[in-house]
Amino acid sequence: MMTDKSEREQTFDDLYREKGDPWHVTTSEYERGKYVSTLAALPQDRHFRSVLDIGCSFGTLTAKLAQRSDHVTAIDVSGEAISRARAEHGDIARFERAELPDGWPDGRFDLIVMSEVLYFLSRAEIGQMAAFAARDLSPDGLCLLVNWTGANDLPVGGEEAAALFTRTYRSHRECAAETIVHDEFRIDLLIPKSSDE
Repeated sequence: MMTDKSEREQTFDDLYREKGDPWHVTTSEYERGKYVSTLAALPQDRHFRSVLDIGCSFGTLTAKLAQRSDHVTAIDVSGEAISRARAEHGDIARFERAELPDGWPDGRFDLIVMSEVLYFLSRAEIGQMAAFAARDLSPDGLCLLVNWTGANDLPVGGEEAAALFTRTYRSHRECAAETIVHDEFRIDLLIPKSSDE
C-alpha cells in the first residue's frame, strides 16, 4: 500500500514531472562549472572508500564522484529524480529516495557531499544534518557543502545555510574549513584537524 507523500516530496516530484529538468542540471553552463569546481575542491590524490551524495537529482555529480570512490550512496527526496538516476547510473551507485534528515541512511562514509540542498531545509533540520554528518564520517572523512548564494524565496539563504551547518558540525567534531567563493555559489570543505589535507 502506498503511503502519502510529504509536502516536500510532492513539491519536488511535481517539479520534475512538469519541467523535466527544473534546474537544468544536465545542460547548463552553471551546473557544468559547479561540478568542475566541486571536484577540484577535493584532494586530487585521494580515492574514497564510501561516499554519501545528498540531493543527487539525476546523478550527474554522483557519476563523477563514482570515478573517485569504491561505493556511492546517492539520495534525493524526489522519486521522479531517483527513477531517472537509477536508469542512467544505477550500475555505478546506489540511489535511494529519502527525505532528510529523518531518512538519513545507516553507514560510515569518508566523504559526504551536500550540493545545493541545505537551504531547502529548516534551520533545525540543517542542524540535524550537521550532527548526523559529524557522527557518520570516518575519522579522516571530509564533508563538502555547495550552496547557491543568490537571492531565493526560501527561509534560509545559501550563506546562512553554510554558516549554520558549519557551526553545528564543529560543535560535534573538530575541523578546519576551506571556503571557495564563486560568483554564484560557495564551496565549503570541512576537514578533520588531524588531517594533513
